[in-house]
Amino acid sequence: MLLIRATLAFLALPAMVAGLVPTLLMRHRAPDPRTFSIGVAVLIVGSLLLLWCVRDFLVTGKGTLAPWDPPKHLVFVGLYRFMRNPMYLAVLTIVAGWSLLYLSAGMAVYLIFLAATFHVRAVRYEEPWLHRQFGAEWEVYAASTARWLPHWPKKKP
Repeated sequence: MLLIRATLAFLALPAMVAGLVPTLLMRHRAPDPRTFSIGVAVLIVGSLLLLWCVRDFLVTGKGTLAPWDPPKHLVFVGLYRFMRNPMYLAVLTIVAGWSLLYLSAGMAVYLIFLAATFHVRAVRYEEPWLHRQFGAEWEVYAASTARWLPHWPKKKP
């Protein structure tokens, strides 16, 4: 049942933001041959990072990426050892891949809009919720792990 909920959450959120919306925005354009290979490579990297994060939420967190069905345990394994928001970074990487694939300024603007939205959401909603939900465990994790720019962990929570 958890796998089904995780799949539905994936389809409802990142698949829409990083898949359906870019597809609709670029549907009348052809990929740019000058940046095609790098665009596809960035899309693949972002997709693999996203799937890794979703797996960690499912396996370690015992929940999904959806706000209505969040992880039951704080996730600080995998990419979460290096930064607090790798799932958002993965989605931004996918959108950057679309922007490169089509060499699209409009898609670059969408990328900037998403980055700002993700930052506000993380700071104003998710971090306070995580603090309420996980208390001291969250405080230790947040103090030792960067929000956005990956780095080697200082210490384990």
